Amino acid sequence: MTRFLVTTLGLWLLAFAPAFGAEGGEPHTLPFQAPVVFEIGFFKVTNSMIAMWTVGALIILVAQLATRKISLIPSGLQNLAETVVEGLQGFLGGIMGEKLARETFWFFGSVFIFIICANWMGLFPGVGTVGHKLIDASGHEVGFVPWLRGANADINMTLGLACVFFLLWLFWSIKHNGVGGFLSHIFVYQGEGAGFMKMLLIVIFFLVGFLEVISIMIRPLSLTFRLYGNIYAGENLLELMLQMGGTYFGWLAALPFYFLELMVGAIQALVFTLLTAVFTGLMCHHEEGEHGH
Repeated sequence: MTRFLVTTLGLWLLAFAPAFGAEGGEPHTLPFQAPVVFEIGFFKVTNSMIAMWTVGALIILVAQLATRKISLIPSGLQNLAETVVEGLQGFLGGIMGEKLARETFWFFGSVFIFIICANWMGLFPGVGTVGHKLIDASGHEVGFVPWLRGANADINMTLGLACVFFLLWLFWSIKHNGVGGFLSHIFVYQGEGAGFMKMLLIVIFFLVGFLEVISIMIRPLSLTFRLYGNIYAGENLLELMLQMGGTYFGWLAALPFYFLELMVGAIQALVFTLLTAVFTGLMCHHEEGEHGH
């Protein structure tokens, strides 16, 4: 145990040293735009893209190892994987109904696992602090490019997630309701009534339907900025505390916020999955048996 703690502390010190200019450089902050690490022709690869590919590769590797030798009495990695999957299925089933949850689990389960892993990887020592310096023609240092950056601290990543969900939401909504049912759900009054009051409600619901369309169009933006803003702000907070603590004690000043960001990373993954599942469940009609559930 002592050896583990000493090793972990050493990783923290080594990983954070470049951030404070151990060789006389200036401390850096997390830029709004993810810097380009290298280019392949016209294709520019940013450090957030490398982090995204790394997280995806690790998830695939763990999934392959967990399902390599499936047994009736699971143990170790298989047991962990089954616990996560069953927990997510139960969580989504309580929101969307079991049938719809089974149909869409491939997306919502993958999104939750990817977001929480990407958020926590952004807190791993070395992410954002280990990289290379930019040297101009005269030999002076003009910048610093970290090799990795939290994937969800890049607005392009969160916007991509939100846009993919929006397209799938349209597909599932039309699949379960049809085009007419989809439009009816937004613009048509579904309640009971008679006479003048019913006509008034029909007109009101038709007009409110346009507000609902605006609300639907705004959802991808709200999902994008909620996830991005929390993760980007959290990583900047850690950078600030590291710099305020100085070269040798910055890691100590950031330690309480580090554990806070671990919790925030999990909460944001849960919130993104919860909101997208609720949006889908509200639009897609369930079977009669699932209404009771």
